[in-house]
Amino acid sequence: MKNPKISDIVGIIAKMAPSGLAESWDNSGLQLGDPSAMVSRIMVSLDATMATIQSALACDCQLLISHHPLIFNAPKSISATTPQGACIHAAIRGGLSIISMHTSYDCAEGGLNDLLARRIGLSACSPLQVTSVRELVKLAVYVPGEHLERLRLALLPHSEKLGAYSGCSFAAPGQGTFTPLDGAHPFVGTVGSREMVDEQRLELLLDRAALPRAIKSLLAAHPYEEPAYDIYPLLNEGRKLGLGRVGRLPEAVSLAGFAERLSRDLAAPGLRFVGNPEARVSKVALCGGSGASLMRAAVRAGADVLVSGDIKYHDARDAENLGLALVDAGHFATEIIMVDGVTERLGRMLAEAGYAECGVVPCCVENDPFRCVSQST
Repeated sequence: MKNPKISDIVGIIAKMAPSGLAESWDNSGLQLGDPSAMVSRIMVSLDATMATIQSALACDCQLLISHHPLIFNAPKSISATTPQGACIHAAIRGGLSIISMHTSYDCAEGGLNDLLARRIGLSACSPLQVTSVRELVKLAVYVPGEHLERLRLALLPHSEKLGAYSGCSFAAPGQGTFTPLDGAHPFVGTVGSREMVDEQRLELLLDRAALPRAIKSLLAAHPYEEPAYDIYPLLNEGRKLGLGRVGRLPEAVSLAGFAERLSRDLAAPGLRFVGNPEARVSKVALCGGSGASLMRAAVRAGADVLVSGDIKYHDARDAENLGLALVDAGHFATEIIMVDGVTERLGRMLAEAGYAECGVVPCCVENDPFRCVSQST
């Protein structure tokens, strides 16, 4: 079983965190490395620092996947005397490539904010600020009846959900006609003779971005050398994607009780909150990292509280005026959960792609740069 190339990993990461979801100011994707280089071991980290780069090299990794990019803006020089330059030099000397996910993964379905929502225990979640809506298409393909189920099974992994339903398709019988010409190698019939075949029309709903992969699967599974298929653009609204999430707790709790539980669940001893400690909260908005800019979106969504990090003093005052409670669990605590999440999911996706021998390990050397002062009573 062969190992993947960096380019293969980039393609798998694109399924997990599509590049089109990234904010315009961001610099996610391949930061350092040769796309043709082979990979046998991968490390996942929150940050691309000297400590995480050294940890990856010590673990014989050829690739570091970080959430935060090592390179945000184009540097004017890459001097080893600067912190960023030293990291770049160390990675290149060690043959370590770096891929960063950042806002692509923040917005993605199943990404960082969904991980945070699950950790908090929210249900019925939706994006707090919609940044994109998926474009839908309908794929219709014609296939002999005895091959219908094989083709259906090949295409269903690419199909869209309908609300809470997956594996949705439709088939109807009909008759197909064709005449094989010179040079054809027909699955049914002979060259020069008009054929009439009982066929099934199979229809599925697809995200337009998934169409190339679906067509590839269609061509591989269809018995005909020239399968007939149609692609229809739709006015139906696709999945909404974007920053943050808003959802509901299983039952209403006090703001103080909610904050205490989050401090334990997120290992955030320096957690702070804004609002009446006795106020009841049931609808929760969240944004991992720095989400104070989403306060008004949280209010519009009817949230009782916004959970995020990096809350400033004037943000807190604005929240008081808006009647919105805030929980500041810190940037690190609200995002470090991506390390285990990406490690597990990437390992599964590599196995599904035929790269089961490529190892994925979490980085275990990262800590919150902030320390809390313990007070004795």
